[in-house]
Amino acid sequence: MTKIANDLKTEANESALVTDKVDKVQGGEQHAGSVSSELRWMPYVEIARPDHWFKNVFMLVGVVLAYFYYMEAGTLSQIGSICMALFVACMVASSNYVINEILDAPTDLDHPVKRHRPIPSGKVNLKIAYLEWIALGVIGLTAAWVVNVPFFLSSLALLVMGLIYNIPPVRTKELPYLDVVSESVNNPIRLMMGWFAVNPGEIPPVSLLVSYWMVGAFFMASKRYAEYRAIGNKGVAMAYRKSFAYYDDNRLLTSMFFYSCGSALLLGVFIIRYHLELILCVPLMAGFFSSYMKVTLKEDSPVQNPEKLYRERGLMLYLCLCLAVFLGLMFAEIPAMYEIFNIKSSRVPPLWRF
Repeated sequence: MTKIANDLKTEANESALVTDKVDKVQGGEQHAGSVSSELRWMPYVEIARPDHWFKNVFMLVGVVLAYFYYMEAGTLSQIGSICMALFVACMVASSNYVINEILDAPTDLDHPVKRHRPIPSGKVNLKIAYLEWIALGVIGLTAAWVVNVPFFLSSLALLVMGLIYNIPPVRTKELPYLDVVSESVNNPIRLMMGWFAVNPGEIPPVSLLVSYWMVGAFFMASKRYAEYRAIGNKGVAMAYRKSFAYYDDNRLLTSMFFYSCGSALLLGVFIIRYHLELILCVPLMAGFFSSYMKVTLKEDSPVQNPEKLYRERGLMLYLCLCLAVFLGLMFAEIPAMYEIFNIKSSRVPPLWRF
């Protein structure tokens, strides 16, 4: 790693290093041909990252929110649309993951863990990987069209944001702050996909969409912070991710504070405008942000790999508690609260009244 950091002193040396890495990645075609037929297909499954499909549960917030406004959503036909929506989200997300794996391979060689991924380690034929990327995207968008037009447009937005994030010359993942906000925008897009799968005739509240975006930005900035600390070498970090040339501990921590504050303020707008009862879960949500920050600050934090956060049982139990309270309050009405805060009640009928 010290050698890589020294090589970054001049732009010419950096270009030579990147060229060498590309050659190593392209050499994977020969390596892939030597792997036994039983294991040859597994790397192609791995680069689609099915273990990241759990992120599509963010769609369910949109489903629940739509059901809150549109009680008829519990029909069998709507359940079928929701299942199809989850399938689409998985296909489109995997298409984005594949192109991410392909284009990140040269710089992944500088990461102590990611250098062992299928493409940097030479287990994947790049031509087949590109075909996989296109096929997953086509399958996802074709299925999205079957659901409805607004859902298709949301799915297309998810795919396009993956292209903006990964593909030069834009490639926002290399730009400080834009890397975080352009990746985390997938959160409100997933929420819209869940919403439109149930209620294609209306648009979800913008205040909640932007708050959801800021939550995702907080998570993504936390991941960047954990990665930066784990690498522990500025030169190596820059070789792995160009945005680390600008980032440092203080800047990343400050951005995390900004995103968490932005999320809280916009959630407050949604709560006051649409459902005051949700204010009762605000202390729990603040506690979750604090707990997540505590996990982020751990040495070699699991926040670097969100798919492994399930191992943090305390954090996961706390998250389940927050979700349960949020969902319970979403469909409840407490008239006394509106009198205390002097706010008019929402026109949306509740399921339960206390």
